Amino acid sequence: MENNVKRWPVIVVGIAVMFFSGIIYAWSILKAPLMEEMGWGASQLALNFTITMCTFCIGGMISGILIKRINLRLIFLMAAVCSLCGFYISSTLHEDGLSLLYLSYGGLAGLGIGIAYNAIISVVNEWFSDMKGTASGALMMSFGASALVLGNVANSMIGSIGWRVTYMLLGVMTCAALVAASLILKHKDPNVSFAKADEGTELHEKNVKAFVIEKTLSDSDDAASDSVRETSKDDTIVEKKDYTTMEMIKRPSFLRFFLFLVLASAVGNSTISMARDVAIFSGAEAGVATMLAGILSLCNGAGRLLAGALFDKIGQRKTMLVDGIITITAPVLMLLAISMHSVPLVAIGLAVTGISYAFQPPVTSSVVASFYGAKNFPANFSVANTTLIPASFVATIGGVLFTSTGSYIAPFVLLLVFSVVSFVLNLSVKNA
Repeated sequence: MENNVKRWPVIVVGIAVMFFSGIIYAWSILKAPLMEEMGWGASQLALNFTITMCTFCIGGMISGILIKRINLRLIFLMAAVCSLCGFYISSTLHEDGLSLLYLSYGGLAGLGIGIAYNAIISVVNEWFSDMKGTASGALMMSFGASALVLGNVANSMIGSIGWRVTYMLLGVMTCAALVAASLILKHKDPNVSFAKADEGTELHEKNVKAFVIEKTLSDSDDAASDSVRETSKDDTIVEKKDYTTMEMIKRPSFLRFFLFLVLASAVGNSTISMARDVAIFSGAEAGVATMLAGILSLCNGAGRLLAGALFDKIGQRKTMLVDGIITITAPVLMLLAISMHSVPLVAIGLAVTGISYAFQPPVTSSVVASFYGAKNFPANFSVANTTLIPASFVATIGGVLFTSTGSYIAPFVLLLVFSVVSFVLNLSVKNA
């Protein structure tokens, strides 16, 4: 009982840190004053979001490497300094400071939040090994809700005290949360156990097995490998060999899965970047557009819970197919909304986009675990997560298409094509 009491501050602090870290996804709100005051175009600001997502991924990889090598407190302090400097430098920008925006917000802030994101998830999962699904869901909900709640607060602050002071305050608040995390959060003592830990671990292992993708034996070099496969009760095949990262990268199954994730993630990632602008383009007032952009992120958080529930109910293969259908539906709805200048359709389209984007992390986690084993999972998972880097460049392409055509039709036609191709790749993954 005493151990259970000790661990609850961990999840509370984790939720708080994720809430402030999630402001990174409110870029469609935070970029508005820069566009107005500096005159920077959509494609230029979209590139900043691309850079932010790249450094976010890099930060996560750095955190994954350092978390077992240096003191946890230093990791959070490193994230705090990067985030504070990123927002502060961004608040001092002038018209000729576009490259400095890329370095500060895109580079430092993105890197700091990426470091914090991975560290928080890792530490909370240590303390809640018997409740990983619930704990991760709470963290992701907080991260997703930030763009809606904190994004709207930031929008109001921009209107009352100006964007420069707002940027500074966001940096201070994020930094304060990370400093608090450095003082409170610690690795769990290996000797500490919880009442239901064994039961939870057994359930987790059972769920991982249930999440695996159906695999058929083929004449490919994958089938010719010396790995051992085990068939579970739902007729799926579990890969029992533990692959190194280099071995994983060389497998055709990984290439197909990687491309699937890049294209599917590009749909959600790009829409997040231009959510507020699309809403305004379709006829929404500025305040309403800000709220709609937040709804996308909120649904992204809530969608994590939906994905988990579907995994438990229908298994991984069917859940991935559902995700593929939702991912195609999202740009279709957005195209209809833009063509009809319908704000209600924009709201629905953004919500569906958020839900589809939410499926990617659990899909990535379960596929990497089932295809390539548990021994090298941290390293393999961090490599699989780099799909966000090429996916984020699609947001920049979308900005260029809007600038050249004056409409969001072309960007979402591109996203629709991506979603269809990703669905085809989705179907082929089971034949890996």
